[in-house]
Amino acid sequence: MRLIFLFLLLLLPVTALAQSPGFTGPDRSGALESLVNMIADADRHGLRPEDYHFETLAGADPTIASADIDRLAESAFRNMAADLLTGRIAPLSVERNWPFAPRSGDIDAALLRALESGDAAGELAGFEPQTPAYQALIRARQFWLKQPEEAWPPLTTRRDHMEPGDSGPDVRALRARLVQLGRLRPFSPAVPVDSIVFDFMPATMPPDYGIEVETAVRNVQRLARLRPDGIAGPATLDWLNRTPRQRADTLRANLERLRWMPDELGDRHIAVNVPDFTLQVVENGVTVRRHDVITGRVSRPSPVLSAQLEYVIVNPWWETPHSLAVNDELPLFRRDPGAVARLGFQVLDRAGNVVDASAIDWTTVSAAAFPYRLRQAPGPLNALGVVKLIFPNPHSTFLHDTPGRERFNELPRALSSGCVRVRDADALAQWAVDAGAAEAVDIGALVESRRETRIDIAEEIRVHFLYLTAFVDADTSVRMVHDLYGKDPSIIEAMDRSYEDDPTRNTRTRPDRALASGAGGGHVGACPA
Repeated sequence: MRLIFLFLLLLLPVTALAQSPGFTGPDRSGALESLVNMIADADRHGLRPEDYHFETLAGADPTIASADIDRLAESAFRNMAADLLTGRIAPLSVERNWPFAPRSGDIDAALLRALESGDAAGELAGFEPQTPAYQALIRARQFWLKQPEEAWPPLTTRRDHMEPGDSGPDVRALRARLVQLGRLRPFSPAVPVDSIVFDFMPATMPPDYGIEVETAVRNVQRLARLRPDGIAGPATLDWLNRTPRQRADTLRANLERLRWMPDELGDRHIAVNVPDFTLQVVENGVTVRRHDVITGRVSRPSPVLSAQLEYVIVNPWWETPHSLAVNDELPLFRRDPGAVARLGFQVLDRAGNVVDASAIDWTTVSAAAFPYRLRQAPGPLNALGVVKLIFPNPHSTFLHDTPGRERFNELPRALSSGCVRVRDADALAQWAVDAGAAEAVDIGALVESRRETRIDIAEEIRVHFLYLTAFVDADTSVRMVHDLYGKDPSIIEAMDRSYEDDPTRNTRTRPDRALASGAGGGHVGACPA
């Protein structure tokens, strides 16, 4: 009989075990007041208090026992804990190949502790990401939410741009905006420039678009990852015209992304931030290398992914994907048949036999029924450059060098077909093999050999492609960049839906398909172009 009783006791819901003390009643622990305070502060995380029964709970008398209030309070605690732990919306609802498993935490145990101690806010705070980046984005968002919208009136111009040599009231307003952003020294030396200035003061500004304005505009463009031409054109004016609320929303979308991600990305890992066109190499929490990168154009975006680096190939052949052979190489060969040999391409038939390309009349070759396979030999013109780093993933995407290294000096650098081109990729490969190869290897010597060589990576190095439009920069400040693929609005729109109208919030499941390292087959993704 005792065993049966214990078995039935185990089947009781946590709520039944946690009735005394509860959220309400004479034996309450103060958990309701603590919970209400945490819900009132939900917007600090970019969450909405109304999603957690704020008005009802805030108006309740905690000294009067109420089963209805207890149920609402428990629901609010569980929902807010889950939203802080794994995100307000399911990442797969906006990133269909989201690669990370959700963060884990014991909400039942936290609820019991909150009811016993009364510190519901403290228990809930334990579910938010415990990373400096998350707290930095919270502080930045609070900063922008405090700024009056009227202090940031839109910049206008009689044309679609302002440029060096221009003069007039539009330039005065531009100067004032650059001062507000801390990118231009105020005309009056009495006004500090070490922080954002909130008074919009075009009347005190000189009217000329001189070198100092051009330099400030270039700096804004570089930081935002816009074309740094020093001209305040439509894209730059749109960026400068972003209101405090719009900036806060950018931070809100990225707080949500951080809730989707693990707190740790691996002791040794490579992290590409796609819209920032940067790559960081991290060892034990310290960034030891930084590289400029070229990412996918808007029509062929680089995916978000997470995978294990398995090997490096020096002097790779490029097995040209069918789509690129048809869409990129065939038109080139029709215009210039000599490009086949000049660029080092081999042409193979469907049986895998090498075909004499000089005998092919490319003007008669059908794109719809393209009968060949193309592969490009190692060499200075190879589309992959001298090295590629392979990490099996569902997108058949990888990191690689490029013969067009001058393009690393451009912004924006959304120029590839999905794979990521790395400045000084040979140095990145050398770090990878030094960190995790079975034996010492000299990448430079292998490059000089012109022979294709595979080097396996014996230890764990994770590779992550991330999409963050707000993040902590190298100088520890929070920086925002242009939303390259336009992903932020869908996150904000989903987070603004009520729980009742949100079909995504209960679909937080482990993305097993995206996590499967063998998914996607081969590694010849549609990359260089």
